[in-house]
Parts: sequence; C-alpha cells; structure tokens
Amino acid sequence: MKFRIEIDPDATEPEVLIRCAEVTEDIGRLQRLISSTDSSATSLVFYKGADEYYFPLAAVLFFESDGDAIYAHTREDSFTVHHRLYELENQLPVDFVRISKSCIVNTRQIYSIEHTLASSSQLRFVRSHKTVYVSRRYYGALKVRMETRLGSR
Repeated sequence: MKFRIEIDPDATEPEVLIRCAEVTEDIGRLQRLISSTDSSATSLVFYKGADEYYFPLAAVLFFESDGDAIYAHTREDSFTVHHRLYELENQLPVDFVRISKSCIVNTRQIYSIEHTLASSSQLRFVRSHKTVYVSRRYYGALKVRMETRLGSR
C-alpha cells in the first residue's frame, strides 16, 4: 500500500482519497479509522415515538436489531435509529464493534466479559443493568479491539 500527501494551499478542508481496484476488508477498516478521528463524521438522530433526540454516540452502550427495528441502548433507555446494522457498522467510530449478527457494542462502555459454558460470552456495561451476548464467531474481533483500546490509553 502506498501513501502520498499533497500540499494544496487552496484546499479549504483536508481530503482523503483512497484509490484501489476493489474495497477490501483492510480498506474498509482504514476508512472507518480515518472517519473515527473526526468526531463530527458520525452523527445520528435517535427516536422515541414522535420525538427526536440528539446526544453523543459515547452514551450508546450498544445497537441491536429486533425484527425490522434497530435500537440504540443507553444506560437507562432505548431509542430507535433509522439505519440498518451494516450501515452503522460502516459509519460508527472504531470504538464500536459487531459482536453478533444482531448487535454492535461500544467497547468504551464494556465493564466485563463473563465466559459462559455455552458458546457465547456475556458482556456487562459500566453503571448499567443491561447485558448482551457475544457469539463465538465475533469474540476474536472483540478481544482484539479491547486489547487495542487498552493499549491506546
């Protein structure tokens, strides 16, 4: 992979261009990493009934699908969002990682991982009674993300 930086005195804002034959997993991760450095890159509107809510993504513990609806869970509440999980997975900052076919978690909000006898592990969140399960298929990616997060402190 080559990197090139061009200085343009007439540029009004930085622009990142990735030129590739196809979008690989590495290119997707690079795009999400670059996007996550700009806190304004991802903004979501949260809904409860007819009301719209605006709060930082950092307050979200996890996103989960339930039928056709996608819910954003905070410590005490849940809200709907008008995005599919795969769209969120591509838009959210690197602190968010998929842990099952139906759930994406905020790794900054994870308090503990409890290993169970079954094939999944249970996640507990900081100052919340809510829990979710990590499927075996996604556990490795979560573990790497958690270790990376600890190394970036």
